[in-house]
Amino acid sequence: MSSSETGQVTGTPDKDYNLIWFVEACLSNALRLETYIADAERAGDSELADFFRRAQGESRKGGEQGKQLLAQRLGR
Repeated sequence: MSSSETGQVTGTPDKDYNLIWFVEACLSNALRLETYIADAERAGDSELADFFRRAQGESRKGGEQGKQLLAQRLGR
């Protein structure tokens, strides 16, 4: 990955793209963890299901915070 890409290739400056990527990654992770929670519950492993629930909460939190920051920046 080039450290010099500043929007010429993607049309989006890196800092903006990075924020968009972060939000997508957090929300995608929250969705994926839903499957992992169900798998753990099906296996009767409540400790693992709880662990994945906490991780899912943090992913949601990151996604929400990122969306708020993105909205602020797009409003400028």
